[in-house]
Amino acid sequence: MNRQDYPLVSLAMLKAKPGQAPTLKAALLALIEPTRSEPGNRDYMLFERRDEPGTFYMREAFDNQQALDAHLTTAHFQRFAEQAEQLLAEPLQLIFLDPVSSAVAPCP
Repeated sequence: MNRQDYPLVSLAMLKAKPGQAPTLKAALLALIEPTRSEPGNRDYMLFERRDEPGTFYMREAFDNQQALDAHLTTAHFQRFAEQAEQLLAEPLQLIFLDPVSSAVAPCP
């Protein structure tokens, strides 16, 4: 598999400070629709850990590094970045992933 043939996929882990989970969740949800409308965005989906409420994962896919870089400069992402220190218990962790298998089939 050639890396250039696939979107740039990452997983962001965001852990809320005590008492900040609802605010962090709302701030992350506010990113979804505008990010999905960005040129070059393929996927932007929020998850919360079942066994650790207040720990969120954002699965992201962009066409390439340029599309991700453009995302980081958008007004909606900058608004989130301005709040992040007050909401996050630790710095955001961003993990980049390469595909190993084909995509999962949708549920019937």
